[in-house]
Amino acid sequence: MAENKTKAREASVESYFSTIKDEARRKDCETLAKLMTRATKQPPKMWGTSIVGFGSYHYKYESGREGDSCLTGFSSRKGVISVYLVASFAGQEELLSKLGKHKMGKGCLYIRKLSDVDLKVLEQLVARSVAERKRRYG
Repeated sequence: MAENKTKAREASVESYFSTIKDEARRKDCETLAKLMTRATKQPPKMWGTSIVGFGSYHYKYESGREGDSCLTGFSSRKGVISVYLVASFAGQEELLSKLGKHKMGKGCLYIRKLSDVDLKVLEQLVARSVAERKRRYG
C-alpha cells in the first residue's frame, strides 16, 4: 500500500509563513494559526511542505489503508486559504450560515481573507470539527 505523502515534519511554521509573499495573506495565516492554537489547544506544526496542522489522529479505512493526519489545519493556496475540517458534523450548517463570505468543499473551507469572515464563528467551526474528529477516531 502506498505511503502517505503528507506527514508531520520538523520544519518551522514561521519559515513557511515567510515564504508567503503577500503581506496581508501572511498576516491572515499568522492570525489563523493563533486562532487554531486556541481552538485546538495544540501548537502549529508543518505537515508536508504547505499545511500548518494542529494535533494528530490515526485513521484506518475499511480498505485497510491507515495513517496519521492533523486534526485540523490550513494552507495558503493561490487565491484562498484552505481550512481543513471534518466533512460534516451536527450544527455545521448553522455555523457556516453565520460565518461570512466563504466556499465549502467536502472537507475544506475556502476563505479569501479573514476580514471576510466572523473569527468567533470560525473558531467555533474549528473546535467543533476537532471534537467530531476525536469522537470518530478516538
